[in-house]
Amino acid sequence: MTDSSTATDSNYEASNEVSADIESNTQQAPQRAHLQLAIDGMSCQACASRIEKVLDKKPSIYEVSVNFASETANVDYNPTETTPEEVTEWVNKTGFVANLQAGDALFAQNDEDAAGSRPWRLIGLWICLVPFLVGMVGMLMGQGMSWMPPVWIQFILATIVQFGFAQPFYSSAWASVKGGLANMDVLVVIGTVTIWAYSTYLWLTHGDGSLAGLLSIKGHGSGVYFEAGVMVIAFVRTGKYLEERTKKRSLNSIDLLLSLTPDEVELQQANGDFHNVALTDVQIGDILRAKQGSRVATDGAVVDGSGWCVEGHLTGESVPLKKERGDTLLAGALVENGSLLYRVSAKGSDTKLGDMVQALSDAQGSKAKLARLADRVTAIFVPVVVAIAIVTFVLTWWFTGRVDTALMHAVSVLVIACPCALGLATPAAIMAGMGVAARHGVWFKDAQSLEAAGDIDTVVLDKTGTLTIGKPVMVDHVMVDKSLAVDDVLQLAASIEAHASHPLATALINVAIERNLSLLDVTDVSVIKGAGIQANIAGLGLVKVGTVAFAELNLPKHMPKVWSIASTVAVSINDEPLGAFALADDLKDDTPQAIAALQAADIDVVLMSGDKQSVVDHVAGQLGIIKAYGAMSPRDKASQISKLQAPGHKVAMAGDGVNDAPAMATADASFAMFEGTDVAQHSASARLMGESLMHIDAAQKIAQATVRNIKQNLFFAFIYNCLGIPLAAFGFLNPMIAAAAMALSSISVLLNALRLTQFKTKVELTNTVSDASAKVNTSKP
Repeated sequence: MTDSSTATDSNYEASNEVSADIESNTQQAPQRAHLQLAIDGMSCQACASRIEKVLDKKPSIYEVSVNFASETANVDYNPTETTPEEVTEWVNKTGFVANLQAGDALFAQNDEDAAGSRPWRLIGLWICLVPFLVGMVGMLMGQGMSWMPPVWIQFILATIVQFGFAQPFYSSAWASVKGGLANMDVLVVIGTVTIWAYSTYLWLTHGDGSLAGLLSIKGHGSGVYFEAGVMVIAFVRTGKYLEERTKKRSLNSIDLLLSLTPDEVELQQANGDFHNVALTDVQIGDILRAKQGSRVATDGAVVDGSGWCVEGHLTGESVPLKKERGDTLLAGALVENGSLLYRVSAKGSDTKLGDMVQALSDAQGSKAKLARLADRVTAIFVPVVVAIAIVTFVLTWWFTGRVDTALMHAVSVLVIACPCALGLATPAAIMAGMGVAARHGVWFKDAQSLEAAGDIDTVVLDKTGTLTIGKPVMVDHVMVDKSLAVDDVLQLAASIEAHASHPLATALINVAIERNLSLLDVTDVSVIKGAGIQANIAGLGLVKVGTVAFAELNLPKHMPKVWSIASTVAVSINDEPLGAFALADDLKDDTPQAIAALQAADIDVVLMSGDKQSVVDHVAGQLGIIKAYGAMSPRDKASQISKLQAPGHKVAMAGDGVNDAPAMATADASFAMFEGTDVAQHSASARLMGESLMHIDAAQKIAQATVRNIKQNLFFAFIYNCLGIPLAAFGFLNPMIAAAAMALSSISVLLNALRLTQFKTKVELTNTVSDASAKVNTSKP
């Protein structure tokens, strides 16, 4: 990242600047809190738009995003003006059921919720539909209407369906109209009620009107269409049932992650014995046992035993890690070999797995920019379709003179129009893409972050900790006066660098510890921009650690070659130079492979580092990177990224330090490396949970596949409605076929999104989230 203390002082400076910004923003910005609601009862994107419209009108609401596919609402609000309970009540007044997702809510799902209840309403609906299906089979077999039940039975069955099993359609439609927007259920209700009312009228006015006459009418003797309304409701409801199952069970990766923790664990008792207890009864500090083949139930630290664990569910890497006494364990890790006793440090939503589940839930509930087009269309979709249906009815009646034909054409228009496919196009793909990214060890902050990563054409990489291991070692040293003891100068440098967090500082401290050098007390620590760090040591004076210029050191002209490719840390006392240290950092094993993969995908790779230009050029030469910039401050990196963006390039930045934060904030997309600083992870649009640089390549390819899938879904949804509505208006589709087509349109969008769940990158980063995910075939949606 930086040339010796250019790195450390940049760290200090960036940290101070960030802290100052946070303080100033805290003083000026109003209080802001976030909550997530689980919403039941949405039938299409118009429902989500209605909730957003209602909440947007509230002064205490800053921002709201309702996701139809994940059935969640993410709300930012002013906690001094409203409460989560009041926000929930506002949503409930729109006709939906909102439940607050807080704490361990995601981890508290019971078996009944996971399995789901039987669809009794749908089963009853299809039982009523069976007689009509028998009659239609008879028609196909040349039996005419002889297999169709008498009209009075048709009337009873149709009435039970229309005003019994179809009740959810009425509730949703009425709530929609009250909220000022019309959803898909409004179209279904208008169409099916019209069919029922018209058929009832024809039946009641047929013949002499006597009871005996009405009961004697067979099949379609009176020209009724009761079967059409029943089939429309049955097909639409079946489509929505399949849609809900797909969204909750196949697209959502959260349930898969939740299943990684066992329901029961082996808890050590006071006498040393182990008893099986429910995970919910475990407390912080308890000692649990995880044997071969089992999963770790909580975060903790190993207190006894040893074994090999796979943490691919978090890191995306399937390589087993050796775990011994004192090592950290993560909830959900699979014990491949050995037996471990570990002390619980966090459980439920407080674990690393819990953080991932919550982050994934928030991200899946967010909206991509591509969804805005669908939102604008669905906002006016239903009124436009109703208007088209009315025009269709009037014109068909005018030209044919047959009211029944005009009615069937109009109803077909109402039924085939499907805002659901439009509403599902983007969020369904986002849900699938987020899940795939999480499996590969990439945590996107929100949908916009994933969408941005899919459009990048340039990746800017930091050096230390990103391309390199981030653990420099001292490879050489030089002293101004040979009478000076190297350990004495090293002790001074380590004492000052102990107040920095950069890998170069850590390297000097580690060498000092290895040599049993105690660190001295320092005072008045300060950072000099672009130079280094300085502090006072009692009895010695002002000690500077940083660049050779900062320490006023002139290195000999003929230095060993290693000095041209290693970072330099110089030391002085009271502006009298003492010497310098050369620190080298090895590349990560897979760095060349990752760079090659990005370049093969036509991604322009740029190296930016605060280290001296000769070191940066050396690393760039090893990796085949053409554009390499050295001696760059945090502000320089951000400025250079802005220059790259000026011609229209979409730039991503990957780094791990505080001094990378400004560049990350400037870039279109940004990736915080594994174990990067909190500031870097906060600034990044995605976190990489493994040390492998291949995660960046995986993130880009997954995001690209997701964006491509979204565009496919939107194209299909628009084409379906653009072709289906005219065909229905001209009578090429009857209401039954239109209903089936409408149901299939949503299912087809979901199935296309489901293809994303089978995505794998060319470089295998397989994890062991489940046996099923390990068997998925490589594909490229």
